Amino acid sequence: MFKSISLAPELANPQVVVIGLFQGGTVEAYQGKKAPYGALAAAAAARTECTGEAGRIAEAYPADSAGGLTRLLVVGLGKQDKFKPGDLRNVAAAIGRRLAVTKDERVLVHLTPALSHAGADLKACGQAFGEGLGLLGWDNKQFKGKVDESRAKRIALSVGCDKKTFASGAELGLKIAESANFARTLSETPPNIATPDWIAEQARKIAKDCNLEIKVFAGKQLETERLVGHINVGKASENKPCMIRLAYTPEKIRKGKEKPAVLVGKTMTYDTGGLSLKINNGMVGMKRDKDGGCAVLAAMHAIGSVIKPDRPVVALLCAAENSISDEAYRPDDILTYRNGVTVEITNTDAEGRLVLADGLIWACEKENPAYIIDLATLTGGVVVALGSTFCGMFCEDDALRAKVEQAAEATGERVWRLPMHTEYRDLMKSPVADILNSNPNRKAHPIQGAAFLSYFVDEKTPWCHLDIAGVHVAESDSGPFVKGATGWGTRLLAELLASD
Repeated sequence: MFKSISLAPELANPQVVVIGLFQGGTVEAYQGKKAPYGALAAAAAARTECTGEAGRIAEAYPADSAGGLTRLLVVGLGKQDKFKPGDLRNVAAAIGRRLAVTKDERVLVHLTPALSHAGADLKACGQAFGEGLGLLGWDNKQFKGKVDESRAKRIALSVGCDKKTFASGAELGLKIAESANFARTLSETPPNIATPDWIAEQARKIAKDCNLEIKVFAGKQLETERLVGHINVGKASENKPCMIRLAYTPEKIRKGKEKPAVLVGKTMTYDTGGLSLKINNGMVGMKRDKDGGCAVLAAMHAIGSVIKPDRPVVALLCAAENSISDEAYRPDDILTYRNGVTVEITNTDAEGRLVLADGLIWACEKENPAYIIDLATLTGGVVVALGSTFCGMFCEDDALRAKVEQAAEATGERVWRLPMHTEYRDLMKSPVADILNSNPNRKAHPIQGAAFLSYFVDEKTPWCHLDIAGVHVAESDSGPFVKGATGWGTRLLAELLASD
């Protein structure tokens, strides 16, 4: 939506000034009658559309614009007693959408008088505001050709803030949004470009830029390490599978934080369903079956460049393309994993869990993890259960679940706990192998995926599975998002590691 967004600590001659207003409040109560822009703010607040509802904007215009000021916006902040810093993501988006229309390039954000009056945390507010503006600014038209002229009309936005604390939060928020937008760009990249090798190349660039270690397991290395999920799911495609390991090591590890947090991402660069072919238009959008891995890779960007936590972090991207050929794996095949678990294939369209299993086994056996979090567009069942409002969360460890929920609350990337029980694990048992990869009985469908994965995680290792199938795409323009990928999970993981 914008060519670029930058903070300008000493913004001179703003074209637009933004004032905040809570429902039932007055700008005079926050600003003072003799405050800068006081009369103009009062004029905007007097307009009938100025209700104080979150994101509602009223405008006033100076009689003389010789100083450069073209308009003043009074933006609603909602009900003061219900206000949370995260509300400013949508407020920032409302402001940004208006500025994209008016083409004003220099804006002074003057929200802190109202926020201070409400006793809000100004840095947290600034971060949410920066995230909202940054997410809105994402360029989702990188594949438009010469027919589209909208990119040339985008403005370079300079933002000034009235308080240093708010500005420092906004700067952090813009950087976190940059990482999330990277995940969105990866998600939107089509499968004729975004092959497993291409994902590995993007990971190498991130590793170089953020001082991360990287190793890519491919070809015979997959056989040596017995990563049978990758081998079988990916063998029908000319774009061969790989598992990508990224590692962040802090300069100084805090005592008690020596074990790494391990992040595992399902990175299916395309999913045809394999021999269990998807029907009708079921393949459309399957370029986004890699979004769990995209979020994990983007989170590593944020971790290495911005967050820099004082514990090690390891990321495992399980990358493959599920295609069709005479080499394809089949229903009735039985796979033997490196941890000894055997899996009967009943549906080749339940492939993501097969590659994730490799990553989970590796994490437990090789990384000595403090905890494991995996992200995956795993089941359609979770979309039926929770829609696009919540991510399905499976986590039986109280401490880890609390960390995830706290991060979700801070970032607005909502999670909802779904149950795990021995009876669900029993649903996955096979008459000829240890387990099935898919039970044709649709009972507890989203839980079946998590139950399958549980067979590949050490019982003593804290583990959280996040099924993002309902939340990784925005179906329409809303808040700071435009239609398309959301980068869901990038901000949550960054927040979790920042607070860990």
